[in-house]
Order: sequence, then structure tokens, then C-alpha cells
Amino acid sequence: MKKEPIWTRPFISLFFTNISVFIVFYGLVTTLPLYAIGVLNRTDEEAGLLMTVFLLSAIVVRPFTGKILDIAGKRKMLWISLVLYLICTVLYYFIQPFAGLLVLRFVQGIWFSIITTSTISIAADIVPIKRRGAGLGYFSMSTNLAVVLGPLIALSIIQSFSFDVLFIALSIFMIIGVLTSLSAPAGAVPEKSDVKGKLSIGDLFEKGAMPVALLGSLIAFSYASVLSYLSIYAQEKGLLALASTFFLVFAVVMLLTRPFTGRLFDEKGPQYVIIPGFIFFAIGLILLANMDSALSFLVAGAFVGFGYGALVPSLQTLAVQSTKHERSGYATATFFTFFDSGLAIGSFVLGLIALHFGYQYVYLASGVLVLVVFLLYLVIRRRKKVKEPLND
Repeated sequence: MKKEPIWTRPFISLFFTNISVFIVFYGLVTTLPLYAIGVLNRTDEEAGLLMTVFLLSAIVVRPFTGKILDIAGKRKMLWISLVLYLICTVLYYFIQPFAGLLVLRFVQGIWFSIITTSTISIAADIVPIKRRGAGLGYFSMSTNLAVVLGPLIALSIIQSFSFDVLFIALSIFMIIGVLTSLSAPAGAVPEKSDVKGKLSIGDLFEKGAMPVALLGSLIAFSYASVLSYLSIYAQEKGLLALASTFFLVFAVVMLLTRPFTGRLFDEKGPQYVIIPGFIFFAIGLILLANMDSALSFLVAGAFVGFGYGALVPSLQTLAVQSTKHERSGYATATFFTFFDSGLAIGSFVLGLIALHFGYQYVYLASGVLVLVVFLLYLVIRRRKKVKEPLND
């Protein structure tokens, strides 16, 4: 039997829209602290606030996005949010007072949370149901590409030109993202009887997705060690020049293994991807804690890349599969509310560990946490064996 296609025109449009959004996101995450310190003469702590307020607004708004998408429509909210995200990106060129920059980051975080919920929810709606693991895995490759392209483009521009040129370039990327979204489909539309004006707890969190979302938040907690502290740790070890290569290895491994793991998820079952993902991710983090050479640093990047690339899209798919097709937006919002919260809390707690014990213990603690979450997954899977989403 011929397989239903994944790479349709609407899917490809969403794919490139998502790349544009995340190139802007990762480009700004990488360079705004440098902008705050070098151009605005702010402290390291103040520069860190630029990421904190962005995550804060995303976390606050995310639980409401499922309801917003149902009432206004996924495609309509995607277009509105993309345009407003574009306007925020353009405003970096004009706003220099630090307080104004913090407000801009907070506002942009709102539109980022709605965009990312919309794109993934629509992607989950349009890929063939029997190929959802592979489809969402392929879609996550757009984010994986941006992990490399965003910092690479942004750092290259500020080294060769200026921050003003960077803000113009990122605005151009967002214009492309808006244009490619014009052929995006509407996604699944809920029954009229399901769309109510009154807000309930079910509109904030999808109950069926919460066990998987909890696992996702703990994985995000551990991943915060890589996202927030890898460059500082590499500098401490005398390997700062290889930090960009680490992320390149990280992304290449994710991209090369994603088609295989997505197919394995659909054909054999989620446990065949998730279990190796836990093991590889934990090994990668523990290798980072004990790295003593350039080779061990990059090998750790390969293990982290495979583990993270196997775990997050798989857990995200399980969250979507945990509920009815038309409630994919709620499941997606629930998963990312927990995931973003894990990143924010992880960055704070692991920072305290680094302050009192050193960065080696940050990665050791993160690796041990992943192993604990692995055991928790096995317990949940055993208890839910006859139910979706953690069944065979």
C-alpha cells in the first residue's frame, strides 16, 4: 500500500515558516546578551533578563493558546502572530533604552508562544495520522536547522558588520516566514459545540497530555544545562573555540537520525525511540561532566544530539496522540507550557549549582536527572500499558 505523503505543499510552507521564526529566536538568544553588554553597557545579570522575560511571557500565555486557536482559528492566529512577531523584530533596530528592550522581549515572547503552538498543531493536523511520528519528527528538523543557522548567521553578521545590520537581516527572514505561511492550511476545526466562550481548566491544560508534558519539563530542565551554560563551561575548559562545533555536531546528528527514528516510532512503537533517547542523552550529559579533551567534548555533543533529538519530538507526538484530533492545539500548548517552565526553572536551579559547586556538577546532576526521568517513564508506561499515549 502506498504511503500517504508527508512533504505536501502546506507542510513545506509551515516548515520554512518555522525555520524563519526560530532563526530569529536563536539569533537573538545568542547575540542580545552581547548587544546589552557591549552596546548598552549593561551587566551580565541584566543581559540574562532578556531571556528570562521572553520565557516568562511565553509561559504565562502558553496555557491560553489552545483556547485562542479554537476561537479565532489556527491559521488566522498564525498569520496575526507572525506579523506581530515581525514588527517586534523590526523594532530592535529602533529601541535602545534597556527598559524598552525588556518590554519588547516580553511582548515578542507572547507571539512566539502562539506561533509555535499554531505551527506544530497545524502540522500535527495535516500529516497522515499513521505517519505522525515521522511527520512531526521531520517538522522538528526545521527547529534543529535553526539551532545552527540562527547563531551562525547572527554571529557572522555582528562580527563582519553591526547589530543594526543583524536586526535588518532578521527582519528579512521574518518577512520570508510571513510569506511562506500564506499557503498554510487551517488545521483541524473543532465542533461548534466544543468551542465555548467560558474558560475552564480543560482549556488551559489537556489532561491526557499532562503525564508526557511532565516528562518533557524534566528533560527541558536538564537541557537547560546545554542551552544556558555550555559556552561558559567550554571557556572554563579552554574549549570555547569548539562551542560552535559542538552545536554543529549536535544538529547534524539530530538531522541524520531523525528520519530513521521517526519511522521507527510509527512502525515499531514509541518505546523503541524513547528508551534509547533517554540512555544516549544521559550518557552525553555525563560525558560533558567528565570531558577532558576536544574529542570527548564533541563525542558528548553527538550523544546529546541523538538523545535530545529522539526524546523531544517523540514526547511531543505522544502529547498530541493523547487527545482527540481537534484538540491538538490544547495538547501542544500543554506540552510546551511544561517544557518552557522546565527550561526556565532549570536555568535558575542549575545556575545555583554552578555557583556553589561548579559547572561539572551541573552536567552530572542533569545526567542523573535524565536517568531518574527514564525510570519514571518506565513506571508510567507500565501503568498505562493499555492506554494511549504510552502504550505499545
